Amino acid sequence: MCLAAAQPIESDVFSDTTHYPLPNIGNVAAHDPSIIYHDDHYYMFKGGIKIPIFKSSQLSGPWEKIGTVLDGDSIVRKQNRSRPWAPTVTQWKGRFYCFYSISRNGRRNSAIGLASVTNAIDPAFFVDPTSGKPYLQYGSYWNGIFQIPLTETLSITNPKRPNPDHLAYVPNQRLKPIEGSFLSYKAPYYYTWFSHGQCCHFPIEGFPRKGDEYSIRVGRSTSVHGPFADRDGKKLLEGGGSIVYGSNHREVYAPGGLGVLSGSDGSSDILYYHYLNTTIGVRHKVGSPNISSTSSDAS
Repeated sequence: MCLAAAQPIESDVFSDTTHYPLPNIGNVAAHDPSIIYHDDHYYMFKGGIKIPIFKSSQLSGPWEKIGTVLDGDSIVRKQNRSRPWAPTVTQWKGRFYCFYSISRNGRRNSAIGLASVTNAIDPAFFVDPTSGKPYLQYGSYWNGIFQIPLTETLSITNPKRPNPDHLAYVPNQRLKPIEGSFLSYKAPYYYTWFSHGQCCHFPIEGFPRKGDEYSIRVGRSTSVHGPFADRDGKKLLEGGGSIVYGSNHREVYAPGGLGVLSGSDGSSDILYYHYLNTTIGVRHKVGSPNISSTSSDAS
């Protein structure tokens, strides 16, 4: 995440479309947020030094920093292990687990770490509501999005030959800008959400051509293993993906790093994400518009 002075930035690459709703601003700066709901409070985790944790009674804040997931550097001996990326937090059999990435931009030397605890000190984790089986989704620019089943202890049965399912890919293109997937379920469909486009480093690398920045896309399937397709029937493995949320109002730029909070008792699901708020500078914020069963539907 790159920070800048709190002043507006002007550029003709920003979209002025009003097709998408403005977000509920979460009043916290974060990159790749993960949010869970526990004991009448929301807990938000973000990429950064030791994975910071914030707590609030409502999504709109105020958010209070209450600690970090890790006490120090990750035990995963990779570069950048003091600043893990893209945490995903979930509850599984009475414990809270935080999956996180250790990586560097443009390098193919990455790993996924896992931390756990018995209270809410607190890559994408999903429990299939139809079978109770846990899955982990992962992957980004190089070869797309993959999914692998986990054991009851959240380990991989055969780490040397994991044989994952391939869910999303961009063929016939040098750059394959998809990452940050998330899996959700709304009967009878499974939905694979992901970020598409250029995410970061705008002050250094410049802004991409309009439309090439981050946007949130989705495809659906009747099987947790896929194949997933968008509303036009194009498979995600063939470069498909319906755009659910993109830059808008010349204020929200490059939304991504998403997750979905499932609604209960018939309430709407909530899509949350980070975005660049162009009215204050190059700074990521957290947003969370409601998504109804129709707007989250890929049909």
